[in-house]
Amino acid sequence: MYRAVTRQIEVKVTPRFMPERSSPANGYYFWAYTINLANLGAETVQLKTRHWRITDAFGKVQEVRGAGVVGEEPTLKPGETYEYTSGVPLQTSSGFMAGSYGMIAQDGEQFDIEIPAFSLDLPENERIIN
Repeated sequence: MYRAVTRQIEVKVTPRFMPERSSPANGYYFWAYTINLANLGAETVQLKTRHWRITDAFGKVQEVRGAGVVGEEPTLKPGETYEYTSGVPLQTSSGFMAGSYGMIAQDGEQFDIEIPAFSLDLPENERIIN
């Protein structure tokens, strides 16, 4: 599990390799990741945008920007949490992701919160040793 806190909003990430959705022989590796957001502060906030930097084992970077997450723009009151799961394919057997969420406070202030960098690695039992 990976964790970052920005402006009293906690972001926790748990990635997992999905062998049933991967095809290593074809250079296709798929990971799911679960994000848990927790509003530890005193103000209501809403997640409006996402920005991901996805880097594969060769250093190739893909940037993804968009509205909300999984089709939603969740609002978090003080003490509330929100969780979702999404996924990412890579052409390499490892990589990492990091990014930020664009938030808006109840008073209209816009700010970004950190998504901690997290590793996309094969489990030991999935690794191929040559």
